[in-house]
Formats: sequence, structure tokens, C-alpha cells
Amino acid sequence: MKKSYFKTALIFIAIIGFFVSANAIAAPKKLVIGHPACLSGKYAKAGEQAIGGIKACVDWVNNVYAGVLVGKKRIPLKYKYYDCESKKESVTSLIGRLITVDKVNVVFSAYSSGLTLRGAPVAESHKMLYMDHGGANNKIFRQGFRYIVQTIGPATRYHEGTLNMIHKIDPTAKKVALAYEDSEFAKMVMHGAEKHAKKLGFNVVFERTYPKGVTDLTPLLSALKASNPDFILGGGHFEDGQLFNRQMADLGINSNALSLIAAATLPAFYKALTSMAEGVMGPSHWEYGVKYSAQEAKKVKLPWIGPSQDEFVALFKKALGKNIIPDYHAAEAAAQVLAYVLAVEKANSIDSDKVRAALGDLTFMSFYGGWDVDETGLQVGHSMVDVQWQDGKRVIVWPEEAQTGKPCYPMPTFAEKAKGKVAVPK
Repeated sequence: MKKSYFKTALIFIAIIGFFVSANAIAAPKKLVIGHPACLSGKYAKAGEQAIGGIKACVDWVNNVYAGVLVGKKRIPLKYKYYDCESKKESVTSLIGRLITVDKVNVVFSAYSSGLTLRGAPVAESHKMLYMDHGGANNKIFRQGFRYIVQTIGPATRYHEGTLNMIHKIDPTAKKVALAYEDSEFAKMVMHGAEKHAKKLGFNVVFERTYPKGVTDLTPLLSALKASNPDFILGGGHFEDGQLFNRQMADLGINSNALSLIAAATLPAFYKALTSMAEGVMGPSHWEYGVKYSAQEAKKVKLPWIGPSQDEFVALFKKALGKNIIPDYHAAEAAAQVLAYVLAVEKANSIDSDKVRAALGDLTFMSFYGGWDVDETGLQVGHSMVDVQWQDGKRVIVWPEEAQTGKPCYPMPTFAEKAKGKVAVPK
């Protein structure tokens, strides 16, 4: 009798265990992405792009990819966002609301390093997966946060690709000058550039910063000229990047290459400087025209997930209802959706801890490029693309698998550009 009762109990426990196990991977009716978006305020332009990119990839996942596979069932994504007004205090309160009231499954950060860092402790306190598409500052990933993962490339890697390119196309180039704005972000870029330059065997002959809001770079540029560099890396933001380029022209400072962060890739840069911008380069997280594709992914032995670049652009325009081309703010936010989808499927779970662990093991390529993170969540698999102004157009010149044209190296001198010479690859 006791034996029969014991056997019955074991069967009952096994049945209960089966249902508990099934429930553990039971698919919800939807997966909700929460986002304190910058619809207004100083980051409104980047915020609009991010929203368009996220909506585009949510559309693709739901209607082309057929949803996220969890527990043998395809689940649609839902995107829930509020306007944080580009304010830190709004970011913290909205993340709390998204988690506790809207019951989201993942939080996407607001744009910018400052807003991303401000929201991280809130997500951390709720043990909520927190994905960063707009905060490049490496400092974010030195705080010991467990739930944050980066999609945008870190600041220290902004000029790595430029250095790799020059190292490959000009073995004779040895001397590099570094001149960046005295801001936390720009100094991070400079630190990464210095480290990578020395790793490649370049000699850093000049290394200085200049104040925020600078109106005259003549003393710094005069000292830079005396160091006689083969090429120059620098910048900080749009205004000082223009000043840097203009005063180099005024002082007749010529170099084989000039690359300026956060300025040279913008159409307004060329509009302001016209021919003086010919041949100038700048790093970008993504540019329309990149050649990342399923075929390129196969070459480097990485899994691919769509949409293609052209599909993404069409979905982006549909999402915003505007006939505008997405920029990198849209692309990085969109790629974050794809990373989340693949991680949920890899974990076969929506639990933040399990999805975070899956993200740590995940590598893939999308229209945005490569994706991989280190143990802190810092993005290490995505390479910046380098853009160069050639005959009034932005051309992607690096890396080779993404380029739309060859680099013009060395770039024309300022005297040549004043006479109408444009940057044309040899």
C-alpha cells in the first residue's frame, strides 16, 4: 500500500514538474520594448531617428520574420515609448513607469551617454535588461552594472578604423597628431586613438586638447604644424570641427589625411566649408550605402539577420511617414531590436538574466554591421565606418567590406582645393 502510494506521489510530482517546466518557457502574448525616447529637447533629432529605426525593425520582425520564437511559438513585438524631453530626471521616472506599470520586457536607453548612464541604476535596481544604442562613453561600462548591453560602438574605438586604413594603404606614414576637444567623450576618443596608434607602430608627435566653446585654435594648430605630422586626428563637436578645418586652411597646414569626429560626416560640414572640406574624413557608426549583407556575413562566417539596407530604409520612411534617409542614430537603434530578438531566441526565455547571458554569447551581422559584446556589455564587434568628402559627396572608404569607394589619399592641399581641385581616388 505504501509502495503504491509512493509511486502515485512520484507520478504526481513528475506531472507537476512537467507543467512547471512548460510554464517556464511558455510564450507570452507579446514582448514589449520600453523606451524613454527623446521626442523633444536637445536630442530630438536623434530621438526621432531612433524611434523610426526601432519601429522599422519591429515591423520587420513582426511581419517578415514572423515574430520572436519562444517555446516553439512566434511572439510579436510591441514598442512602448514616452517623451523624456532629453531630460535626466524624466529618464529615471519613465524607466520606472515602463517597468512597474507597463510591464515591459526590456528597456532601450534614451539617446546620449549622459541620459543612458542616468537611467542605468534604475534598470539595474529592477534587474531589467537595459540596452544602450546612444551612449558611447566607455565610462558607462565601468560602473559594474550587470544588465546593460551596448549596441553603439564605444568612444575609444572611433578612430581605430582610420588608423587601420592608413596603416594598410600607406606603410610610410609614421607620425600622427592628435588634437581633441577637452570633453569627456572626445578625450575617450583620443585615449583610444593614442593606444591604437602605438599598437600599430605610429609615433604620436603631438597630443593636446582644446577648451569647449573655443573660438580660436591658432596657437594649438601652429604648434601642431611644427610637429610635421603625416596625418591628423581630432575634433569634438560640429562647431569646433568647422573651426579646426577652417583655421588649418588659413594657416596652410597640410597633411595626408584629416579625420574629425562628430563634424565631418554631417552634410552641414561641407555646406559650411565647401571646397575646403574636400578629402576630409570622419568616423560614423553607419552610413546609407554600406555594403553589409548576407553575402558579406557569410564571408566572415557570421550569422545574418535581415532586413537588408534597402528594406530597412523603406520601413524607416514608412514608420515616420517622411521621405528622409535614416542616419546612424536610426540604424543602431534598429540593430538593437535584432540583437534582442536573437538573444531571446538563443535563451528560449524572456527572463532578463537569461537573455543578458545570451547577449554575452551572441555574434551576428546585420545591415548595421557586426555585433558582439564583452563581459561588461561593451560593444566590441561593431566597426565604425569612415566617410570622406569626395567631389561634394560623402563616400564610405573604410572598412573594405562596407566601402562605396576608394579613399583619396593623400588628400589635396588647401592651396589646391582653393583652386578647385576635388578629392579623387588615384
